[in-house]
Amino acid sequence: MVFDFLRRQTTEAPEHKASATGPVVAYHSAGRVAWSPRDTVSLTRTGFSGNPVGYRSVKLIAESAAALPLVLQDGQTRFEEHPLLGLLTSPNLAQGRAELFETLFGQLLLSGDGYLEAVGDDDAVPLELHVLRSDRMNVVPGTDGWPVAYEYKVGARAHRFDATQSNTICHVRNFHPQDDHYGFSPLQAAAMAVDVHNAASRWSKALLDNAARPSGAIVYKGMDGSGSLSTDQYDRLVSEMESHHQGARNAGRPMLLEGGLDWKPMGFSPSDMEFQKTKESAAREIALAFGVPPMLLGIQGDATYANYQEANRAFYRLTVLPLATRVAATVGTWLSRFTGETLVLKPDLDQVPALAAERDAQWSRVQGADFLSKAEKRRLLGLPAEADGTSDG
Repeated sequence: MVFDFLRRQTTEAPEHKASATGPVVAYHSAGRVAWSPRDTVSLTRTGFSGNPVGYRSVKLIAESAAALPLVLQDGQTRFEEHPLLGLLTSPNLAQGRAELFETLFGQLLLSGDGYLEAVGDDDAVPLELHVLRSDRMNVVPGTDGWPVAYEYKVGARAHRFDATQSNTICHVRNFHPQDDHYGFSPLQAAAMAVDVHNAASRWSKALLDNAARPSGAIVYKGMDGSGSLSTDQYDRLVSEMESHHQGARNAGRPMLLEGGLDWKPMGFSPSDMEFQKTKESAAREIALAFGVPPMLLGIQGDATYANYQEANRAFYRLTVLPLATRVAATVGTWLSRFTGETLVLKPDLDQVPALAAERDAQWSRVQGADFLSKAEKRRLLGLPAEADGTSDG
């Protein structure tokens, strides 16, 4: 019939799994690259490369988290040897496990996003792992709101990773309440404190260049009561000030004023402005954003913790371990897709010196719980079940 094409198709569509919110997300953000008002490159330059507190905070967290030993296990076995363990031990020719994860944690702290690339076939264990710079990566959303590709751009050249047909990219991101595809970095939360701290450092440098003295004004009063210099007199005065009284090499040189010129100091001294307290307050805010106790960074005036050991334990328990556990779980799940196994990758808490006292107390409590079976004790301690299936002891 001529009008057969108008008839409603009765063939049922194949089953399709999708989030109910997908179309809404796609309508809101499809075809748009979402960046924070403070881009990653600028934040990294001012908050990491140009700020000692931000630099030390990122390095301290990334190095501590990357140094944690990792264990790989399934429901029954904690593996001593496994292809994925070998891959993590030597991920590529230029990096070892600690260097790879330090770079990944650093990217995550600076930009809120971390990207791992697997080199090899999708149906086999990757040959190499590489961390990609997050400031060069763009997430390409599909019509349903989920990423369909990742685009890595360097200058005018770009490479596209297909996320629907390949398992090549592992995207680890921090929680962001207002973005569906990119994470929120601690450096973005500390941006205002970084600006204050950097401004205070520049002000201090300028003050030192001026012999640590506030600025002032030269007031001219002529013999006839006039208050203005001639053009030649003004130019000569400016030239002499620039050549004889400005800069660190002229610090402390007395100023010789001719008739009619009088020096009037202006501004406040550093103690009046409480400049150092402002700078230390900004430093504590930066450390707070990253979750690093100020005591560990040598910031004076912080009495939150009774001693350095307590601050170090809180740093590992509240900052390092949550970050390392989340990233390790994501990477482990991603890598297990290559082998088809159900594997768990996590930090080995039994080898963290900062948690030795807590570990000893926990083992003592579990060991003394006579109402628990041996299998229940192993589960409480995060250990896999014994291979022989023994449950009592």
